[in-house]
Amino acid sequence: MDKENSILVVDDEILNITALTHILSPLYTIYVAKNGISAINLAKERLPDVILSDVLMPGMSGFEVIAELKSNELTENIPVIFITGLTQSVEEEKGLELGAADYIHKPFNPTIVKLRVQNQMQIVNQMRMIQHLSITDALTNTSNRRHFNSRISQEWQRSMRESTPLSLLLLDIDDFKKINDTYGHLVGDSVLQNVAETIKRCLLRPMDLIARWGGEEFAVLLPNTTLDGATSVAEKIRSAIETKQYSSGELLNIHTTISIGVSTITTVVPLFDITVYDFISEADKALYRAKELGKNRVCCAPRLIM
Repeated sequence: MDKENSILVVDDEILNITALTHILSPLYTIYVAKNGISAINLAKERLPDVILSDVLMPGMSGFEVIAELKSNELTENIPVIFITGLTQSVEEEKGLELGAADYIHKPFNPTIVKLRVQNQMQIVNQMRMIQHLSITDALTNTSNRRHFNSRISQEWQRSMRESTPLSLLLLDIDDFKKINDTYGHLVGDSVLQNVAETIKRCLLRPMDLIARWGGEEFAVLLPNTTLDGATSVAEKIRSAIETKQYSSGELLNIHTTISIGVSTITTVVPLFDITVYDFISEADKALYRAKELGKNRVCCAPRLIM
């Protein structure tokens, strides 16, 4: 079973790899590369939390490896700890100037190795938590509006670049004010959390994004999804929420429904005459129409073609 954090060990000497693996494998998932090229490829594929790299290796030195890692968007923020038998301060200065996080000197002291790696892992995990909090809605544990705005911009550009469809669902809990007025806001918060979890369970792909749009509204972004596919996902969500009964504290069987507006854009020729605002606006109009038609239903906007 993979552990919480991972390390990529880069060394051309099997004895060093064996020693570091013995010291660190009880605490971390270990990946191994025996040369610089393999290290760069493996770092891009596995995205380890920390990289331990020998400085002197045939073909590609550790200095060249870190320079390549720092020049790539995928790997630029991975801390690199250099493994070295060199004692000259000029070599250590060069590594730090290139962005190395720390040094581990040979021969290995197991306690020092563990502590230096642990220090970097703490920084990595703290930064990851800060990043998570900055993009997450605290109540529903879905993405927040800020993160949604960033992702929809990225997926919009990808859709134009790769000529793939992009779909958006805007979802609104029906008569949510009545729930708050009848049971109180704490129960309303519980319903929001449960609805968010139900929506998450209906999304099967890692690329699909759910965000709290505001109040009792959610947005679901579906990359590379046609109108038919998006409508199917929307109906799956609507049905799951309609048939589920929520409980909060001593209150049982709180029932709610949801209305959904669907918008899809298909890129044929990038004429740039349709904007992200138009895309969202069409989903919002479809949601409004679902409300007008009696709620607890899915309505689709006309397909936008760019």
